[in-house]
Amino acid sequence: MTAGAGGGWKARTGLLGVLALAAVVSGCGLKSGSPMVDDVVPGSVGRGEPLRGASLTVTSKNFSENIVLGQMIGLVFKAAGAEVLDRTNLPGSISAREAIVKGDADAMYEYTGTGWITYLGHAKPIPDPHQQWVAVRDADRRNGVTWLAPSTLNNTYALAISRENNAKYHLRTLSDVAALSKKDPSAVTVCVENEFASRDDGLPGMEKAYGMSLPASSIRKMDAGIIYTQVSKSGSCLLGEVFTTDGRIKARDLEVLVDNKHFFPNYNAAPVVHTKTFDKYPQIAALLDPVSRKLTTSVAQTLNAKVDVDGQDPHEVAKDWLIQEGFIRQR
Repeated sequence: MTAGAGGGWKARTGLLGVLALAAVVSGCGLKSGSPMVDDVVPGSVGRGEPLRGASLTVTSKNFSENIVLGQMIGLVFKAAGAEVLDRTNLPGSISAREAIVKGDADAMYEYTGTGWITYLGHAKPIPDPHQQWVAVRDADRRNGVTWLAPSTLNNTYALAISRENNAKYHLRTLSDVAALSKKDPSAVTVCVENEFASRDDGLPGMEKAYGMSLPASSIRKMDAGIIYTQVSKSGSCLLGEVFTTDGRIKARDLEVLVDNKHFFPNYNAAPVVHTKTFDKYPQIAALLDPVSRKLTTSVAQTLNAKVDVDGQDPHEVAKDWLIQEGFIRQR
């Protein structure tokens, strides 16, 4: 249940798509949730139980990483004394987004690129991650959404190569790929999803940004899940489209190439809170900021692998990590 770039290509439908989907969702309401019953207490966050007496609902999109992040918020709230309703795993980005906007849910982790491009309708991302977050934070206030401090966890697009193959080519950046494609065109074969192969913010745009032109015979189209397997097999695809926080990167021993021209948008995860909820409980920032500071792309790869490779439950993965990091304790 992995998706990337804040929820995959379908999350990036543009403003008209968002409005149309929102109209459908608005008539559906949220699925019923279940109370979090974990017996957890404060660790390094939540001391004094600043949320005692609060009743809060957490939500998420329906892919592993975002479910894990949503569970983290719920568990931190629970340890801080709140009664928590778990409404994570909603279908798609729009359902969860609407829940936060309307106040049907109080908090979730969202992605800066998704906020800027999909929800706010901007065509061009902002290359600097912090400036991207500031722009989203400021613009989304009018929608009753408060963005808290972002993590460095960046769930964006990238190209990856197997460590075994890279022993021969020593590729580090996408500029290195462009240089190789000119020096030895037949060496550069790429496995990608159908949509990535045709979108301006996918492979064609990347080729243009890096000054390379791959022949059609070098581009192999397939489902996202198969790409990781194909790239890890020597002699199949030299490079493959991946999502930077996917657990299969480590599991398949792949190396992610640096997007040194910053072509792909930033999708940094940050907590978003229904503004009326935040106004009532501003202490939420002090609870979640330390968690976000610990969330890196590498941490996400490890946690996602526990779910998508090892088959562990997202709630338990979230709880184990929070306890391991000392944020909360099991009573």
